[in-house]
Amino acid sequence: MNRHYYISDKLDDLERVELELQKQGIGSPQLHVFSREDTTAAADAHHLHEVTDFTKRDVIHSGFIGLGIGLLGSVVVLGAFHWFGWNDSPVGWMPAIFLAVIVIGFSTWVCGLRGIQVPNHEFTKFKYALDAGKHIFFIDVDSNQEESLREVVSNHPNLEFAGDGSAAPSWLVHGKTQFQRFIKAMP
Repeated sequence: MNRHYYISDKLDDLERVELELQKQGIGSPQLHVFSREDTTAAADAHHLHEVTDFTKRDVIHSGFIGLGIGLLGSVVVLGAFHWFGWNDSPVGWMPAIFLAVIVIGFSTWVCGLRGIQVPNHEFTKFKYALDAGKHIFFIDVDSNQEESLREVVSNHPNLEFAGDGSAAPSWLVHGKTQFQRFIKAMP
C-alpha cells in the first residue's frame, strides 16, 4: 500500500473528499485526518476519521529501535558468557539465554516508553502546517486504487499534495475493513 498526504485548512472540503473516495471503493480505515487542535468534536460533526492517539505517538517506531538495541545487547551477553567460559558451568547456557531475553524485553519496553512522549516521526515533516492550524489528510491506497484517488483529488483544488510515506500493512487495513463490515452486519 502507498500513503499519500494532503494539506487542507477546511474540514468541510475534507469531508467531501472522504465521501467521494468512499464512493470510489476506498474504505474508511484507509482515510485519516490529523490536526494539532483537538478535532474530535469537529471530526465527529464532519464524519471524518481522526487519527487515534496511539498513532499520534511514536510508540511502535521507538519500540522497534529498542528491539534492535536489545538484540545487540543480547549478542553481547551471549558473547560474554562464551568468552569468559561461564557457559561451562553445570547449568550451561540457561542463565545466558534468560539474561539475553531480559535485555531484549527491557530495551524494547524502555524505548517504547520514550515513544509515548514524542510525536510520531511520520508527522514531524508537517510541523509548520500543523502549527498554522491546517489539517493533514492521509490516504492508504492499493496500486489499483491510485487512479480513483487521482480522479477525486483533481476535483478539489484546495487540497495541497504534501508527499508520500509508508502506509500501514495492507492486511491490517483490509482486516479493519472486514471487521467494520462484520460489526455492521451483526444484530
